[in-house]
Amino acid sequence: MLNLRKRMEALRGLRGLPSELRAYAPGPDADVKLAERHSFGSNPGNLRMLTYMPSPSAKRPALVVVLHGCGQTAAGYDLGAGWSTLADRYGFALLMPQQQAANNPNGCFNWFQPEDTRRGRGELLSIRQMIETMVREDGIDPQRVFITGLSAGGAMTSAMLACYPEVFAAGAIIAGLPHGAALNVQQAFESMYQCPPRPAKEWGDLVRAAAPRHAGPWPRISVWHGNADTTVIPSNAREIIK
Repeated sequence: MLNLRKRMEALRGLRGLPSELRAYAPGPDADVKLAERHSFGSNPGNLRMLTYMPSPSAKRPALVVVLHGCGQTAAGYDLGAGWSTLADRYGFALLMPQQQAANNPNGCFNWFQPEDTRRGRGELLSIRQMIETMVREDGIDPQRVFITGLSAGGAMTSAMLACYPEVFAAGAIIAGLPHGAALNVQQAFESMYQCPPRPAKEWGDLVRAAAPRHAGPWPRISVWHGNADTTVIPSNAREIIK
């Protein structure tokens, strides 16, 4: 029973991140650079849209979509990883969707819920609508849209790349899981802590089925995973590569 409780806490973000990452929560005097937008479509996933535009901005800037991990906020991830600093340095626009407690009490993107990980539905569609809004309103170059995410955000990055391959030039999955690894909480535990292997064709079939009408090139993928990760075990990186 105790072991199950620990795993529940990890999945819900209470114990899912090292303390040094959880500590990056902006204080009242922090320089929070992200701006929130409230109008970006029907937002079926009930997410928050936070953005950053570098100044001066390029005429048709690239866009990097960044998905935070469990127990984090968009501003906290920006503060800890320096995304807005990189945006200023290299001139790209930044989109950092944020989970809400109403969807997940501890801020995890719901990467293991089918209603949120299918094309045209839930949280994935909300993120797609945010991207469309920035392309339309901020002059983003639609050929240079990239996505990355950490942990639960990494798993959602896998889902976004699978379900909307035509949207992205490339993506980076950090400590994430393969698309389709879990369809419920029990399977999420198994994937995070045991990572049952599957044949490459089976993983590939899940990705191809996620966007069955896609006929163009697939996004380039970069996979990053620490070999001492005990929350999402490193075997998940090998399964993503398959």
